[in-house]
Amino acid sequence: MEVLVYGVGGVGGYFGGKIAKAGYNVSMIARGEHLKAIQRDGLEIESINGDFKINPKLATDDLQEVPKPDLVILGIKSWQIPQVAQELKSVIKDNTMILPLQNGADNFEKLLKVFPEKNVLAGLCFVVSYIETPGKIKHSAFEPTISFGEIDNRLSKRIKELKALFDASGIKNFNPENIQLEIWKKFLFITTVSGIGGLTRVSIDKIRESDYLYKMMQDTANEIKELANAKNIPITREHVKQVFKTIHSQPAGTTASTQRDIMNGKPSELDNFNGYIVKEAARLGVDAPVNRSIYECLKPMETLARKSLE
Repeated sequence: MEVLVYGVGGVGGYFGGKIAKAGYNVSMIARGEHLKAIQRDGLEIESINGDFKINPKLATDDLQEVPKPDLVILGIKSWQIPQVAQELKSVIKDNTMILPLQNGADNFEKLLKVFPEKNVLAGLCFVVSYIETPGKIKHSAFEPTISFGEIDNRLSKRIKELKALFDASGIKNFNPENIQLEIWKKFLFITTVSGIGGLTRVSIDKIRESDYLYKMMQDTANEIKELANAKNIPITREHVKQVFKTIHSQPAGTTASTQRDIMNGKPSELDNFNGYIVKEAARLGVDAPVNRSIYECLKPMETLARKSLE
């Protein structure tokens, strides 16, 4: 199977590295000094589960050099999907599977605006990993897992084939009964902590120590639940309770990646998190005042960060 990993950051680098280590043909799209280091020395993964190093079949920043893939794993940010999808059109075959693993509730919907459903899967992942230095990925916490499925949740032949690939690569994986529910459960957590983290610029433990901010997180989560229910996603109060158990389990100093991007003046996933809630709530007639307040307060900084890309 020909595998293309587009974006070799913490997610794409770790999972792409595991697949390459298992002997699959893996091509990687990377940029800048990170790409140069991979081309020169290979990709190093320092992991709490054991370190390893791989040499991908190809590392490049030019899609035209890449063999037409059977599987594309998207290791980019959610806001990058529309542009990357357009770039991928030149290499996608009739039976290519495209698997988005980034945070966000509507990643597969973005892909469906460019590709037919036969090319698109839904997915998410759990892993704490990042580029430590060019050519090196550090996996520092959590057992890395991938959840994936058909958009209509049927157990298709290609889902079984993909599960076999992940199993052979030593990647813990799940094909849940309802992949949309799993996506929204993670979205509920990450959106609840990310925007408030960007505003306060302190770690999750400091936010939960404040009665006012803790109540703000609860209101944020409840608005997300109400929107999910309006979209026929069966998020329950029990799911919200589980999110707050997760919030309480986060060690001191923990911050979300979107929060770190905001604090560092980088383009972030704000529009795909709190901004998505605001947009969809307005469309469906759902009240979301707390998410809107967070979004509007952070939006000017996001606008400035996006100008750096022009």
